[in-house]
Order: sequence, then structure tokens, then C-alpha cells
Amino acid sequence: MHKVVISGTGVFTPEQSISNAELVEAFNTYATRQNELYADEIAAGTRAPVTMSNEEFIVRASGIESRYVLNKSGILDPDIMHPVLPERSDEDLSVMAQMAVHAASLALTKAGRDTSEVDAVICAASNHERPYPAIAIEVQQALGIEGFGFDMNVACSSATFGIQAAADMIRSGSARAILMVNPEICSAHLEWRDRDCHFIFGDVCTAVLLERDDLATAKDRFEIVSTRCLTRFSNNIRNNNGFLRRTREGHMTDRRDMLFRQEGRKVFKQVVPIVSDLILTHLADENIAPAHLSRLWLHQANKGMNDLIGVKVLGREPEPGEQPNILQDYANTSSAGSIIAFSKYSDDLAPGSLGVICSFGAGYSVGSVIVRKV
Repeated sequence: MHKVVISGTGVFTPEQSISNAELVEAFNTYATRQNELYADEIAAGTRAPVTMSNEEFIVRASGIESRYVLNKSGILDPDIMHPVLPERSDEDLSVMAQMAVHAASLALTKAGRDTSEVDAVICAASNHERPYPAIAIEVQQALGIEGFGFDMNVACSSATFGIQAAADMIRSGSARAILMVNPEICSAHLEWRDRDCHFIFGDVCTAVLLERDDLATAKDRFEIVSTRCLTRFSNNIRNNNGFLRRTREGHMTDRRDMLFRQEGRKVFKQVVPIVSDLILTHLADENIAPAHLSRLWLHQANKGMNDLIGVKVLGREPEPGEQPNILQDYANTSSAGSIIAFSKYSDDLAPGSLGVICSFGAGYSVGSVIVRKV
């Protein structure tokens, strides 16, 4: 069995960003128009008014201050309230593949690797722009990689599950190096007209190169000590969109359940103990005391949730830098969040330092990856 290392990471960040102030202005314009349009029904008590949003509410609820998106003009237009992304021909590189190629190139450069040395591509993401052909195979072709590729979706845990899948294949000898990419176009599945969630998501793509330790040449690399995955079914985070819509009368209309929706308070109360218990059990099984961890790179969905998980895992308030947050700038980027944090806040660690990459989300799903700086 081969030792596996993460030898390179890359982050593609869109050029456009939306501040909370911009988002609130657009949403409140939409809300005002809706309340004026349905004023009679609201006055009669048959329709609830749309509640206004504000910056303080967003920061207090999530810790998010801004987000990067592929298209901001459509999102900020009260008449549209979603990104506007022109359709591409079948011969053109898809949006997800384009993002992935960019992030992958950065990861390969950091690892000092050429595409000829990569055997497979895994595209692990929450929201795929098409069912088939696989985005991973398109990325594979665009980069000129021989071998194979496949897509996988475990919602916000897709990246950590992707790391486990890649690590298992490399350990067993079926591949030397695998590129795992996470192109997340979260802005397209978000309901920007819903005050309770209109601020949550942003767009990004991350990439991770995993390879055999004995073949790796990168100076800054992390050994995969152990991986652990867990799933537990829940409807508290759900999206009912899919190709069966047209088989059911009325399902092709603009329906709220065809986009992201969640029971936020239930998710918070249920997911925090699940994640904390998984990390602690995983560490115990590997005979690693929480006090020996130098860093926690957690899923970037909610600052309050991460703070509480950090306390439960470490048994104390995390020190500055022990549990880096990036969601204030990126918002929730689904599976990519923990990888952004890892990519941006890992090079400073000393050799031998231990850390945990952990992501969690719909499913419920939780992935824990223990790493050691080589």
C-alpha cells in the first residue's frame, strides 16, 4: 500500500464580487415591488409581505460579508434575480470545465507536475450543469490527461469524499496521481428572492492533486494520514430539481422547491454534533489527541457553526489561525470551502504538523481527512 500526499492545490476565483450592501439594495428593491404589487392581498391578510433584508442580519446570521460570482448583473437586477450565463455550444468548453481547468493548472504548477503524470480526474461538486457526459472527462480531455475521469456528488462534502476516493485508488496502486476538482456554480441554484438564504452562496473552483508520496517532488506537501466519511439521510437541505420534472404536471413552472432550500435552525442543531463526534472519533481511532492538531480547515457555511465545532473538537476556543475562515470573503462555496481554507492557510505549518480537513452538508454528509505536513 502506497502513502498518499496532497502535493498541490489551486483556487479559481471569479473576477466579479457582490458586497452585502449591493445584495441588500437589490433584494429590498425586489421586496418593495412585490409588496406594492400584492398590497391588497397583504392588507387582507391572505398574503405575507416580503421582509426586508439588511447587512447586520446577514453578518449576524452567517459571518458572510461578500461573495464572488460568475455574473453579478443578473443577480442584482430586481427583475431577474439570478445569474445570466449565455448558453455554450456542445463544442465549447463548459462553464464547470473551464473553471476546473484554471484551478487544476494552478494545482499542477504548485505540485511541479505535468498532465502526463496524472492518471485520472474526479469532478466532485454539488451542482453539475448537466447529467452527462461527465464534466471530469471533459476536463481530462481539455488538459490532455490519459486514463479516466468521473463525476461524483455528495453535496457540500463532495471534496472530502473525492479526496478519500482518490487516496484509496492511489494507495491500492490503480493510479499514481489523481486530480480532484470542485467547480461550484452555487449562484445558479440559489433562490436570490428568499431573504432567509439570499446571501449564503458564491461561486469558485478548487483543485487538489493527490499522488504517491514516493513519486512526489513538491517541497510543501501533506500526507493523507486517514480519511473517514459518514452519511445520514435528512430532508433539511434539499433541491427537487431534476429531469423527472417534465413527467409531472405543473412541475415545469417556477417552483420554490426546485432551488436550494433548508431548515437552517434544524441543520445547525443536528449537524454540529454529528460533525464534532465524527472528527473526535476519527482522531481517537488514529491515536491523535485533539491538542496535537495545529489546524482545522472546516466547511465554510456558517461562522457560528464552525466556531462551535472548533470548541467541541479542541475542548476550548480556537486560537487565531487555528481554524481559518474564508467565508467572509467567499461566502458558502459548497464543497470547495474547506479546500479554499486549506489552500490559503497551510503553507506556514511546520513539518510534522497535523490538521483536519472537514466538510459537511446535505445528505447529511460529513467527510474528515487527517493530514500531516511532510
